[in-house]
Amino acid sequence: MKNAEKILSKKYIFKEEMDKIMPKAQSDDLWHKASKKLEELLIRYSSLPKGVHIHSDERILPSAAVYLTLRDEIGREKAYQVIENGAVRGCISIEAKLQKLMKLPGMPNLFIRMWDPLVKRVFGPDNGFQNTFYPGKKGEYRMDVTACPYCRITTELGCPEITGIFCDNDERIYGGLPGIKFERSSTLGKGADRCDFHISRK
Repeated sequence: MKNAEKILSKKYIFKEEMDKIMPKAQSDDLWHKASKKLEELLIRYSSLPKGVHIHSDERILPSAAVYLTLRDEIGREKAYQVIENGAVRGCISIEAKLQKLMKLPGMPNLFIRMWDPLVKRVFGPDNGFQNTFYPGKKGEYRMDVTACPYCRITTELGCPEITGIFCDNDERIYGGLPGIKFERSSTLGKGADRCDFHISRK
């Protein structure tokens, strides 16, 4: 089984956000409790299919562990803000790298073409997702997610409200890329029956 402390150490942005709103001693104590919580969750979800672990162990469960620990101590609103602020900061660096890549000749077209194989490899049925794929047109990609492990696991853990943060990360990362138009009208995490993805050239 993966080491909870090692996984959580990669989520240091959450700890930095905690340090902003509470005394260091309290932040350290809650971080330790979150690590213990993550350890419990990793055991609880250890039997998930291998493909789902890509999402659960590195993204869903660490965020849930921190959120649930904080929610019990400092309340829902402040706990949510820590997770959301951390997500925003994490997306900034990813988006900045993609911004540079999109400026390379031919990259926007390649970016759109890579979505189909990427989704089927990382966000397909083997990874706990259900998808609806639409006929491809040159220069665009359309797909819906109709079920996902983010919604399922956070709901099981009693914190479905943080799923919307994961949904918003797509828009934070892809919404402002040069040469690319990312459109979305609904997400599972915000109560709809699907997350729709429509990516096309500007």
